[in-house]
Amino acid sequence: MAGSTIEKDVFGRLPDGRDVERIVLRGAGGFEARIITHGAVLQALIAPDAKGGHDDVVLGHDAFTGYLAERKFFGATVGRYANRIAKGRFSLDGETVQLAVNNGPNALHGGLDGFDRKLWEIVEIDEGAEPAVTLAYTSPPGEENYPGKLDVRLTYRVTGPSELSLTMEARSDRPTIVNLTNHSFFNLDGATSGTSILDHRLTVAAEHFLAIDPTAIPLPEPPRRVAGTPFDFREARPVGERIRQGDQQLQNGRGYDHTYCLGRDGKLALAARLEAPRSGRIMELFTDQPGLQVYSGNYLDGTVSGKGGKLIRQSDAICLEPHIWPDAPNRPDFPSPRLDPGQVYRHHTVYRFAVRTP
Repeated sequence: MAGSTIEKDVFGRLPDGRDVERIVLRGAGGFEARIITHGAVLQALIAPDAKGGHDDVVLGHDAFTGYLAERKFFGATVGRYANRIAKGRFSLDGETVQLAVNNGPNALHGGLDGFDRKLWEIVEIDEGAEPAVTLAYTSPPGEENYPGKLDVRLTYRVTGPSELSLTMEARSDRPTIVNLTNHSFFNLDGATSGTSILDHRLTVAAEHFLAIDPTAIPLPEPPRRVAGTPFDFREARPVGERIRQGDQQLQNGRGYDHTYCLGRDGKLALAARLEAPRSGRIMELFTDQPGLQVYSGNYLDGTVSGKGGKLIRQSDAICLEPHIWPDAPNRPDFPSPRLDPGQVYRHHTVYRFAVRTP
């Protein structure tokens, strides 16, 4: 690849004076991933379109002040526990753990001051054929009341001409729970396009999904089949085609805000495919995680301005978040989020971009 594959600069500064750095990873043909150390955020992802142009396809902010002012999880690394835990409470080895309740009656995305609000450390930069940056954060014992010290490392790596790989590992010094994800909001027409994602065509490789109560906690029942419901994306369908049907689950989530059950068994496989008819961009998401949260931007309400100064409104983006199922610490029938000393939590997700050919 011609030119430097990596650049590093200062993106902003925390109130205590610490610098927030930005690392730019370059692929071929103008593909770029820009990562900032605050929240290990994917701040920008530049991908080609079918007409030879390039656009940033993830929502967020042009300047650090936007990330600091509003906690909206744009592009953030979410932990210690992504998604929700009912009533912020679970038991581990007979001990009840009470977390902060920060989303109605439930705990969400790691609590009041989760990984998305932490300054991560750059521990390695690889300027080789597959440029990469590795970030680390150590969560001290009892942070947000989670048991044990948790050491986390994640690597963003450009693994193809238009492909970004994200790997995460975590280790604990005592039994705990962990569930990490990246919370990027995608609009394949471009972050400043002003278009909705309701015409994006979505495919999800799942036969089942988790039905939820009005607070977005999975119901006490087995996963439901997608067949015959508005949640069936086994074949490509526009996101908005059935989003306003009179379905109780759509009402509970104000749209799509549900976990699809992938059954990965730790093996990387295709989980979802997203295509934008206007731009011709296609994104395929591969993961080794057992669940994929599909969130159609239902709570984006125009109160925050993003890149280019544009207000971010409902359905301006879609999130595809691979992770363990929500409320799993309270559901022995769900995949387990438990991590014991000597074990390694692993998460691998790949975002592969292409363009529609005539």
